[in-house]
Amino acid sequence: MKRTISSIALAVGLLVGSTTVMASEEGGLPSAGTNVSDKASLQRGAKLFFNYCVGCHSLKYARYSRIAEDLGLSEKEVMDNLNFTGAKFGEPVISHMPEESAATFFGKAPPDLSLEVRAKGADWVYGYLNSFYLDPTRPVGWNNTVFPNASMPNPLWELQGLQTAEMKKVDGDEVVEKLELSRPGKLTPAQFQQATRDLTSFLEYVAEPAALQRQRYGIWVLLFLAGFSLLAYALKKEYWKDVH
Repeated sequence: MKRTISSIALAVGLLVGSTTVMASEEGGLPSAGTNVSDKASLQRGAKLFFNYCVGCHSLKYARYSRIAEDLGLSEKEVMDNLNFTGAKFGEPVISHMPEESAATFFGKAPPDLSLEVRAKGADWVYGYLNSFYLDPTRPVGWNNTVFPNASMPNPLWELQGLQTAEMKKVDGDEVVEKLELSRPGKLTPAQFQQATRDLTSFLEYVAEPAALQRQRYGIWVLLFLAGFSLLAYALKKEYWKDVH
């Protein structure tokens, strides 16, 4: 019986713990601290994605209708505030920019972001969004410490402001020592970090929408298993009482 209770407690702990991304110890990435159970955070992240990212990036495995259902939004709210391409409610999220135009402008078509968090992790995406800095040597005028020589400009620069890099020499090569906010944006640094956390949370949800349902059903499954374990134990006691 003690083993059964311990197993149930462990399963509950894993279920609750899975909603928050812990700090990454590899590569010095900051902890994203995302929580896909926070519906308000997902809604704010969706707003950021559709206002700042969908111009170039698609979510071809996500449909407007599914996003509305999972995030607690009505069809009207989604179609009026998140759909800027004229797509139908049941269609997937496709970027505004045709792939041919994007490839000409950026050198290659921007990637679909449906599985970005699953491929690289929430900490990587969160760190990437916070690590853009001005670099006049790059074709688009920007660089990134998490993904050096990225072809992408900072889509959130108006919110974050402009970061510049302080360089140092390591083995004869110049590397970024730290980033400084040389010109503030519309948000304070703390507000911007929350905004990028919300955006990362939304991309984490998009990467695995079933996670929300799994957590919702998981509690009931665990309660069922707990009740069934008690009944099984009582039945075992009844069968074996004459033996002992």
